Parts: sequence; structure tokens; C-alpha cells
Amino acid sequence: MKDLLLEIGTEEMPANIMPSLVSQFKTLAEQKLAEARLSFENIKIYATPRRLTAYVAGAAEKQSDEVLDKRGPSVQAAYDKDGNPTRALQGFARGQHVDVSSVEVKDNYVYAHVVNEGRPAIEVLPEVFTAMVSGLNYPKGMRWGNEEFKFLRPIRWIVALIGNEVVPMEIAHVKSSHVSRGHRVLSHGDVVINEPKDYVEAMRKAFVIVDIDERREMIKKQLQDLADKLGGKLWHNAGLLEEINFIVEYPTALYGKIDEEFLKLPVPAVVTPMRDHQRYYPLHKEDGSLLPYFLTVRNGGTKALDNVRVGNERVLRARLDDAKFFFNNDRKKSLEEHRADLVRINYQEGMGNMLDKSDRLMKLSGALAEDWGFTDEEKADTRRAAFLSKADLSTELVKEFTELQGEMGREYAMLDGEKQTVADAIFEQYMPRFAGDILPGTAAGRALSVADKLDNLAATFLRGMIPTGSQDPFALRRQTIGAVHILNAGKIHWDIRRGIAGALALLPGTEEQKQTAETAILSFFRDRIRQILLSDGIAYDIIDAVLAGELTDIYDAFLKAQSMTESKLKENTELRQAVTRLHNITKNAEEGPVSADLFREDAEKALWDAYQKVEGKVHSLYAAHDYAAAMPLLDTLTQPVNHYLDDVMVMDKDEKVRNNRLAMLKTVLALFDGWGDFSKLV
Repeated sequence: MKDLLLEIGTEEMPANIMPSLVSQFKTLAEQKLAEARLSFENIKIYATPRRLTAYVAGAAEKQSDEVLDKRGPSVQAAYDKDGNPTRALQGFARGQHVDVSSVEVKDNYVYAHVVNEGRPAIEVLPEVFTAMVSGLNYPKGMRWGNEEFKFLRPIRWIVALIGNEVVPMEIAHVKSSHVSRGHRVLSHGDVVINEPKDYVEAMRKAFVIVDIDERREMIKKQLQDLADKLGGKLWHNAGLLEEINFIVEYPTALYGKIDEEFLKLPVPAVVTPMRDHQRYYPLHKEDGSLLPYFLTVRNGGTKALDNVRVGNERVLRARLDDAKFFFNNDRKKSLEEHRADLVRINYQEGMGNMLDKSDRLMKLSGALAEDWGFTDEEKADTRRAAFLSKADLSTELVKEFTELQGEMGREYAMLDGEKQTVADAIFEQYMPRFAGDILPGTAAGRALSVADKLDNLAATFLRGMIPTGSQDPFALRRQTIGAVHILNAGKIHWDIRRGIAGALALLPGTEEQKQTAETAILSFFRDRIRQILLSDGIAYDIIDAVLAGELTDIYDAFLKAQSMTESKLKENTELRQAVTRLHNITKNAEEGPVSADLFREDAEKALWDAYQKVEGKVHSLYAAHDYAAAMPLLDTLTQPVNHYLDDVMVMDKDEKVRNNRLAMLKTVLALFDGWGDFSKLV
């Protein structure tokens, strides 16, 4: 057993692509080694902006032998009438390098037992390593020099080792060797890697921390130590930390000062240019106000740190000067006055401008407020928040820093003296902005957020721009999942079809186009609900059961799935089988009235009596969404259903009797289907 190392050295790669490359590289290493029949103990991926490395521990030095049963001609073609081998069999045996006498007969064909002896790993690894690199996916590759080969960034060196031997390979005219490269500034250039186990320490001595987790922890500790020293709290941001981690090879944190004049600006107007544009960490006090310091991380050591600090302060000052200028210009008008300028901002092609959208949101969020039983005050807050919801998009500060949409709307609303709940709702309309983000905390915010997402879905689907594959330019999947989470967190029982139809009604388009869009949006919601339930650990067949009918109350669908899981309904085999029998026999039957006067068999009367005894209680429990409590009542129908189907000829010659029996079974089945389609359970 020997360790393997493959390092692809490049020009600086984009930080936002690196997490995906790391994940892909490990998967490709596992796949390609398995395909090459090379066993291994484990794989670890190292990565920095200038390198992507796979370290394979305990790899086999030789492929495992490949044992194959190759099928040859049929028995009739392989042997003559006397049982002697024919030319067909002889040719097959010769081609497989086996003796005619060694073939076996199976399923009327002859088979040759072929053993392909494994090759030494060093002969196979060039193909494996090359496939690992060429198999990586990224948004846009590039060519360099006269190369036809494309990669994320130009490849400058390759280290490929098995033990202390170089694996001979070449990609884009770059040949593999023992030689890596250290930090671009701090090291002396080339770094010799004698064997894989030396890699991490050799690179550390060359001022490159290749371990992703170690580098991240170094950054976190250095930032926290500086924050403690300056008496502030870090403005934590996991995305920023991950980005910085893939920008530096040797991190050193430092602090800079912020001019006091900029601290008079609203906090978001200072934080966003720092964090999102300069990748600086703000420091804040316990009350959330900012300290006059920022933290950043350089890709290097402590030498000339004061010069680096001054340079970063100068860059930030220019950014904040812009923010201050835009803010002061914006404050010459109220947020309500800025709203009129929305007429100059297009929404989507054929769907009007942002003022039109704001008007639609007033109507749609108002309808949601009515449906959801808001108080008069909450309805008024919703109307006002919707009226002002998009006004900040016409402000100079938001045009320059688009990430501030909603945040500056809230700030400007508060400066104008709007109610806190209205200001908060303006900000909350965009929540959740990413996976794990907080949800709207106000009633108006919930209504406005769902209305905004429904309007976006309706407009985009009407234009035929339905997300497919990985393409989702308007982030409709995220918005739909967000709407589902808002409804669930708010325990809102509401027919989603009303919201979709209401959103479509406010947009241009024919009735046929809107009906098509409504069906597609409902299907889109169903897919997202399935995705969420699966991630919550709900079994796929339970999901199939609760989503079998028409999608109406989303929160109710989650309650059904949860109660079906907790009540262990799947373990009640007899009940499930009884319901499946009902489904099968009533598949093509139509609903209709049930007449007890047409009952002829005791089993008919027994089932109908059992149904009438529990039907009212079950419907009451369904209305209260207490599905688990309904299970014992439903279970009392199991035996009557089975006896009925065993003893009664449902398809009677008398049409009235037959239709009555089918109608009764359909009625009984509907009681079960109120919870879900139990026949989907396995």
C-alpha cells in the first residue's frame, strides 16, 4: 500500500467556485480509482486559490484482477450434432485466449471465464489523474497560449506521486514532477515533495496552509483575537469567511480604522460596502452600533502590516464617501416621494414597471391579510408596507449597492417616521434570502413576502421562463421554498390556489395562459414541498400519500406527513391493504348518493353502520388537523371493509345495486383519503 498525491497548480482561481471544485474532486477521485480497480483507505482534498490537491491514503500498488464471464455463441452454434466444437466456438475461445474445453454452458449459451490480470498502479494512474482533472465542471473555462485544453485557470505545475515515485503524466503540456510551488511572495518558489506524507508540512514551511479546515480556523481565531483586543463583537458571516478562506494561502488578520463621520450613516450603509464589496469584517457593540474599526485578512505575513492597514483604510474611505454622498442625496426626498420614480424601473418584459408591481403587491398582500385573519391594525400595516415596499429601489444608495434593497427601505422608512412594524415589513419582504435565513417576524412582513414571491412566480411562469435543470435565473426555487417555510412557521392554513390565482389575475395574459401557468406553479410548489419533506426525513411513500390529491393547504400537507410518520401508520399492514382493495375496486367508479334501502347483504349494513359511527368524529379531527387521533377510528373500518369485499359481489347484475355498492365504497374510501392515499404506502 502506498499513498498517492495529485496537486494541480494554477493561477488564482475564483473563490466562489472552490467549494464546488473540492466536492467534485473528491467524488471524481473515488469514482475513477474504483473504475480503475485500485483500492484505497481514504481521500482528503486540500485546496487554496492556487492549487487543488487530492491525497489518497493506503492505495493499492496494483489493480485487482478483473474476472469476467464472456458470452459466446449459442449451444446450437457452438457444437455440432455429435457434440464437437464448431468453428464458431473455436474462434470464440481463441479470441478470449482460453481452451475450448474450459468454456461453460449457461442459459443455452457458452461462456468463457476470463481473468484480466491487474496492471501496476503507476501505469494506470496517469489515466486516473487526468480523468479527475478533465471531469471537473465549472461555469466557464479558459484556454491559454496555444492550448486546446480548457481549465478554470491556466495550469502551471503538476505534482503526481505514488509513494516516492513520480506518476508520469502531462496535461496542457505541463509535465508532472516532485516540484510544487510555495507562497507567491513569502516563499522562495519551488518546493520539493519527496513523498505524499511530506506534503502538508512542506507546504507549511513554504507559507501555504493547504488544509482548508485548518486555514479557516486560523482565520476565525485571528479575527476573534483582534475583536477581543478592540473590545468589539464580530459581525459573523459564514459566506464571507468561506470566501476569504479561498482567497488566501497564508492568512494574517489585521484591523483598520473607520472615520467617525461615517458612523453617523445607517448601519447597513456602512456594513454592506465593507463586507460585501471589500470583504472586511465590521465590529459592533452590544447594542448593535458600530465601532470605528474593521477587520480584514491579508494573504501574507506580518511584514509591513501598517502599510497594508493604511491602504485598506484609504480604499474603504473612498467607498464610504460614495455611500455618504448617495445617502445625503436620497434624504432630500421622503421614501414615499421616491416611490413615484419606480415608473422608470422595468420589472420583467411585458409585466410593467416596478410601480406596477408595487400596486399589485398592495392588492395581493391585502387579499392575503383578509384570508389570514389579520387585525385591522395588521391590515393597515400590510397596506402601507406594500405601498412603500419597492420605493428604495429608486434611491441612489440602493442603485449603487443593490444588496441594500429592503434594508435601506427600512432605514428610510424609520427616518420618515413610519411605524416600526411597517419599516420591518419592508425589509422582511425579501426573507428568507438564503437557506437558513430568518423568516419574517411581523404579520405584514409575512403577507408581503409571500405576495412578492407569488407575484414573481406568476410573472415569470406567464412568460414561459420555468426553471429547468440548474437554470434558475430568478431564484424561483429559493423563493418558493421560502414561501412554504413562511406558511409553515406561521401555522397558516390557507389554500395556495387562491394566492396563485390572485397573483395571475393581476397580470396581463389570456385565460388559457393563466390556467396553464397556474397548473405549472402548483406543480412547482409540489416539487419543492417534496424536496423539503425529504430533507426533513419523511419517507418517500408517505410524501406520495399526502401529495396524491390536489394541493391546497400547504401547512396541512406537512401536518399530515408528520402525523402519518409519528402514528406509524405504515406498520398497520391490514388497514393499508384494506384501503388498497378499496382503491382497486373503485378506480373507475363515480361518486353518488348511498341508499340503505338497496342493501341486501349483512356485510353492507355492517360497513355502513361502522362508517356512520366514526364519520363525524373523523371529519372533526381532520378539521382540527389532528390526524393521528383519527387513526384508531379509521382502524375500526378495516374488518368491515374486508368482510364486505370478501362476502359481497360488488359488480351485481342489477345496475342500481351495483352503483349503490360502488358509491358506498367510494364514500368510505373518501374518509381515508382525507388524510392521504394509503395505497401509496409500502
